[in-house]
Amino acid sequence: MFGKFFQCEAAGGILLLAATILALLTANSPLAPAYLDTLHAYVGGLSIHHWINDGLMALFFLLVGLEIRRELESGELSTWPRRVLPGLAALGGMAAPALIYVVINRGGETALHGWAIPTATDIAFSLGVLALFGSRAPLALKVFLTALAIIDDLLAVLIIALFYGSDLALPWLAGAALLAAVIFGLSRARVTVVWPYLLLGLVLWVFVLKSGIHATLAGVILAFVMPSQTLAGSPSNKLEPGLHKWVAFGIVPIFAFANAGVSLAGLGLSTLAQPVTLGVAAGLFFGKQIGVFGVTWAAVKLGLGRLPPEISWRALYGISLLCGIGFTISLFIGALTFREPALQDAAKLGVLVGSLISGLLGLGAIRLALRD
Repeated sequence: MFGKFFQCEAAGGILLLAATILALLTANSPLAPAYLDTLHAYVGGLSIHHWINDGLMALFFLLVGLEIRRELESGELSTWPRRVLPGLAALGGMAAPALIYVVINRGGETALHGWAIPTATDIAFSLGVLALFGSRAPLALKVFLTALAIIDDLLAVLIIALFYGSDLALPWLAGAALLAAVIFGLSRARVTVVWPYLLLGLVLWVFVLKSGIHATLAGVILAFVMPSQTLAGSPSNKLEPGLHKWVAFGIVPIFAFANAGVSLAGLGLSTLAQPVTLGVAAGLFFGKQIGVFGVTWAAVKLGLGRLPPEISWRALYGISLLCGIGFTISLFIGALTFREPALQDAAKLGVLVGSLISGLLGLGAIRLALRD
């Protein structure tokens, strides 16, 4: 199961990179006006950009929820000893980037709202880079990065739920809670047919969209009220493999193409030095290193966890660099945070710069570590 998961994520990361490059090329070509007009065109009450970010990404978060639940129930995070070290590393990797961003943007009230943008790690991109080393990379290294990134996703979901809702509409929220209870009732009754869960999940998405909580969280809620993946014939087990391919090879590249396009016209050092751009880039690059590597080192020295013998400290440092590839969820949180196009572009640029530097230096650091 882990091998298939790793291969899918790695291949998806390559396609994600291609979609990002295509978005940048389109946004800096004569096609840019058509690109933006298409994203802002309305269909069925929402713009195409919103359908992608609120609709398709709900399926992305459904998959994230299923992956988190599987790992907690029967995977690499099924016992507390396995959870401790990657869990502490993920917490450090969230706190340090946020702190760096806040320090750099402490003078701007609006800009401060972007503190969560550099806290995320993109599992597809980071595993895609690690996959370049093939069998030379120890399995323990891949497992540690995967576990860390999955816990990071869980923390990102909590951040979105707690800090990125709008004014709550209580009747819709109550309806969403009732639907979740109905779905959980089907789960308790051991209904293993997939379509009732998907149909009720679609209605749940509408209720969550109207409730003021971000609509994508409907996917996470559905993942956790469906039958356990340890149950024979569970709809979760039927749904996850096919959903994985649609998300990795369809939804996430579409999201990247719709959200990574930023004009580089007039780009200079002054642009990169803007507080939002600098805060996001520095948070991803420096913050992830400090948080992931520093907290892991402290936890091992204090006896709170044990680093697998196959993982050297040099390799762990390379992994901490790869955690600075924030891409998908960082772009997603940036889109939730800022409404002003200038701030959105500044955040996107910070994500691209921070992720690129982290990925390239992480690649080099791991290559050196694996030569030993």
